[in-house]
Amino acid sequence: MDQGGPMLTDPHPGDTAPAAALDVVLAVTGLEAATAADALDVLAARLRAMDAVDTDFPAALRDREATYPTGLATPVPTAIPHAEPQHVRTSGLVVATLAAPVPFGAMGGQGENVAAELIAMPLLADARAHLRALQALMGLLRDEEAVRDLLAAGDDTELASRAASRLRGGSAA
Repeated sequence: MDQGGPMLTDPHPGDTAPAAALDVVLAVTGLEAATAADALDVLAARLRAMDAVDTDFPAALRDREATYPTGLATPVPTAIPHAEPQHVRTSGLVVATLAAPVPFGAMGGQGENVAAELIAMPLLADARAHLRALQALMGLLRDEEAVRDLLAAGDDTELASRAASRLRGGSAA
């Protein structure tokens, strides 16, 4: 499978299938990390322990982030790291709030950083679902009230519940 290029293009632009469901498969509140690589390593290890990704996922995730940074200057700065579909066993979404902002390279930037407060990592085993899933996710991430609601979650369970509700288009649970 293609290892290069951003994963933001749809190989089937005429496909009118419904948007991919983004079930929350992992939620982490107050993730302690000094660097983007630290944050990705922690999340990848948790996903490996759940058997949600293959053994190559951690390296593929770090490599992709180094080549194609995913920091977004949304109302609440966010990173949307991801790896190629062949490394994913369980599709869904990982959402993590950070104990302190962590610098991620700016998407499409020339070396700039974004001080991310939230990580939203789509895990999609179907390449055709990526564009639709990322579009749905971007809609959520542009909603400052919704993202601040996620950041206010007191624990992992509450974060998962709030994210699931927001992804369905609802308010906080």
